[in-house]
Amino acid sequence: MAAAGVTPLLLGPLSETAHAASSTRADRTGGAEFPLVRGGFATDVHVDAGDDPAVIRAAGDLLADIERVGGVRPGLLHTAPEKAAHLVLVGTIGASPVIDRLIDEGRLNVSRIKGSTEASVTQVVDRPLPGVERALVIAGSDRRGTIYGIYDTSERIGVSPWYWWADVPVERRDEVTVPACPFTRHEPSVRYRGIFINDEQNLTTWSHRTQERDKNIGPETYKRVFELLLRLKANYLWPAMHPYSDFFNKHRENPELAEHYGIVVGSSHPEALLRNGVHEWDPWAAEHRNPDGSLPVYDYTVNPGVISEYWRARARQNATYESSWTLGMRGLHDSALETKNATTIPEKVVVMNDIITDQRRILTEEVGGAAEPQIFIPYKEVLDLYNAGVQVPDDVTLIWPDDNHGNMRQLPNDAERRRAGGNGIYYHLSYWGRPKSYLWLDTTQPAKVWQELRRVYEHGADRMWIFNVGDLKSIENGLSFAMDIAWDVNRWDADDTGGFLVEWAGRQFGRRHGREIAAIRTEYHRLAAELRPEFIAPGLVSVVHHGDEGGRRMAAYEQLLERARTLGAKLPEAYRDAYFELVEYPVHGAYLMNLKYYWADRNALARRQGRGAGTNRFADLAEAAHATEAALTKRYNTEVAGGKWDGIVNPYPSQIPKAPGRPAVTRVARQETSGLGVASEGNEAGTARPLSFFSGTRDRRFMDVFNTGFLAVGWTAEVSHPWVRLSESGGSLTDQVRVWVEIDWDRVPEGTYDATVTVSGGDAGQRVDVSLKVRNDGERALRGRGFVEAHGYVSIDAAHTDRRVARGGARWRTVRGLGRRSGAVEAVPSTAESFTADFADRAPELRYRVRFSSSGTFPVTVFRLPSLDERGRRRVGVSLDDQPVTVLSGQSVATGNRGDAWARNVEDGVERLTTTLTVTSPGEHELRLFMVDAAIAVDQIVIDTGGLPVSYLAPPESFHPVFNPGPRGE
Repeated sequence: MAAAGVTPLLLGPLSETAHAASSTRADRTGGAEFPLVRGGFATDVHVDAGDDPAVIRAAGDLLADIERVGGVRPGLLHTAPEKAAHLVLVGTIGASPVIDRLIDEGRLNVSRIKGSTEASVTQVVDRPLPGVERALVIAGSDRRGTIYGIYDTSERIGVSPWYWWADVPVERRDEVTVPACPFTRHEPSVRYRGIFINDEQNLTTWSHRTQERDKNIGPETYKRVFELLLRLKANYLWPAMHPYSDFFNKHRENPELAEHYGIVVGSSHPEALLRNGVHEWDPWAAEHRNPDGSLPVYDYTVNPGVISEYWRARARQNATYESSWTLGMRGLHDSALETKNATTIPEKVVVMNDIITDQRRILTEEVGGAAEPQIFIPYKEVLDLYNAGVQVPDDVTLIWPDDNHGNMRQLPNDAERRRAGGNGIYYHLSYWGRPKSYLWLDTTQPAKVWQELRRVYEHGADRMWIFNVGDLKSIENGLSFAMDIAWDVNRWDADDTGGFLVEWAGRQFGRRHGREIAAIRTEYHRLAAELRPEFIAPGLVSVVHHGDEGGRRMAAYEQLLERARTLGAKLPEAYRDAYFELVEYPVHGAYLMNLKYYWADRNALARRQGRGAGTNRFADLAEAAHATEAALTKRYNTEVAGGKWDGIVNPYPSQIPKAPGRPAVTRVARQETSGLGVASEGNEAGTARPLSFFSGTRDRRFMDVFNTGFLAVGWTAEVSHPWVRLSESGGSLTDQVRVWVEIDWDRVPEGTYDATVTVSGGDAGQRVDVSLKVRNDGERALRGRGFVEAHGYVSIDAAHTDRRVARGGARWRTVRGLGRRSGAVEAVPSTAESFTADFADRAPELRYRVRFSSSGTFPVTVFRLPSLDERGRRRVGVSLDDQPVTVLSGQSVATGNRGDAWARNVEDGVERLTTTLTVTSPGEHELRLFMVDAAIAVDQIVIDTGGLPVSYLAPPESFHPVFNPGPRGE
């Protein structure tokens, strides 16, 4: 495997992540490595019997990991050996006498971690114990610090955190060593870092089939979840909570296991004080009926006493575990708060204040001082109540929610940042709800996650980060990235979020393949940023404009899939399952989801155009793509890893929202006729809109020649000028053929020309003319500066600036990998004050040179990424030359509705802000973009000079001598 380039990343990137020290000391055996397995013998591991049980348990995982790599299992010792050349000493400061003695003697340097949270140091110490020549010491500032130090060692020898959950193989080696240099892991940026297993029907199905047939997510599954969390350096969990899953406390082993592993267990926004209302309220209500025998309702304004005792019972039951206590109240099963006797917002605020007071009293009486952290989650309607005056005690952590689509709704103000309880976030990497759900694949761009989490941290929300991960599987990459940022928020910057993908892929598949896999994942995420595969719908993406917008997406997907398959074929067999799960299935699945709707859209268009056999052909292709997608998923569930993942992946579950299924198609009855039809690019039918060509972008355009019947028809195509080139010029067709039209620019004189392609054929002698508009500016003209108007528009990638001007302590920066192109520009810092006047003198600015061939007043559209600020505004300014600045206001509030502006924005991944610009004369002008509000991000800018068709995506970027010079030199 090493020869094939798949040796895991053992040292460098992990050292950077963990801020490792650089000093190195040679091992006595002659190298700078400490041996864990050598000569067929494993170095034993010592942990004091009085250390925390979670530490002792994790030490057992280290033994298993060393055996996975070296084939020999070390012994686990609780007393010091009489004699040993090497020993691994594991212990927690204050809980391990050996560790404490080494510190007191000045032989173990813990000055950088002592008193810290979850920090650790790994250091080689000579003669740490009588009879022991040399020891690798792993010392933690607390129990989880020690645990993370243990798993650091596992990862350094080549055991991925995803070795079980994604079948990442462990390379076997006869000799297993770790660097002998000191290694320090400082405390994390965020104190509590964890996940919410949610909308978990597939995970439940899989767990029931493969883990515990008598349960629906039980202790055996949670053991795997807890271990994964610790390996990812997480410490927090909101367990599965839906009707088809067993609630967490149903099996008493679950909270006991969480404590045994060192995982803090909390509960989601509708689950106050660890109570699962979906499963637990009805039985409780049945046992605590009203005096008249009726069942009490889950409404604090109606049954406060019964509800209070319901909460108290769980607080008493889980009082001894390390828990997180959710305060407040919502309805049962993620529904809105019910308050029959409080109908106005002020009345509901009073009720919520009473609820919090009652819950705090319960925790004081039942749990005492250990009842921390306590959290309040202003989710959906509760955010409105909070903003209207709910009084949350100062030591309670405020957990701010996103809009369920990765855009933070609001962040703490100055007063909230000063709270003793601090602030945190609840962020979705997977979501069920309005306006559309995305539960199937991991499709949120890492750069988007980075942008929002960086903004969160800058606003002081650093106490707790919870990520909704759905079924857990398919979110492997996104979860790893989120946990990486949560540990060290400064690890990656705006220019290098792709660096995480390189490192992460290298860890799973070997550094030789890291960059290629990262490139594949980056393009996969970019295409999803254009349109998530779960959001695809009939007729959404144009199949007639911009060279067939849908077809261009499919070409990009085909190239991506080919790259993925080519790389997969190079990997050793042991890596194929992991590669399928982490790379190939997401790419192939997204491709097929898009493909079947692309063919369905072509089918619908063919029907409108009156095609015969071609209509049915597109219907067949759409249904074949759907069948292939189903077969691909079946392979995941029944073949990969020997059928280990039976039921884990299903785009079409029965009880939660489905991905788009089989698209509707139509067929036409066969008729023994034939006829010739032509539809050219830019036209739903016919050829009225001419094909436009420009020497800068050297475009190619298409025309579809098709049969209106089912019998073969002959056709020919003739061109009016010899410099017009066709991919095909005639033949016999049964259904259709797409003919690509290009220009031989070396033979076209400078200037603007009309040309024609004439298509003839059929028994009736049909003749159709396709008009061409050809513009050759010549090489000299194209050497100018800036973007060039052509085809009736100017299209600009916002990151492709001519000049950037920082002002007022703020600036624009490019975030690579963000948005629909290669990167978007963001106004930073996110905490900067807004600019509302004198923009040219005070506000940060972006400038773009544009060469117009026409003049007039034209619409300009700024494509911004749909970030929110429900306490502020989302604005950007635009002007041309020295003309007055127009301020464009974007949507700043998440409504949660379908069909409104917010819904359109999150479905499209962009918000289109439009105004007009006046171009006084042809020639070069300067387009200017100004920051008004911080953290606003802009992806593209499009100016419609009279030829821009309506389409889902912005048109391809206009010619620019630097950023988009076109295929020159042909």
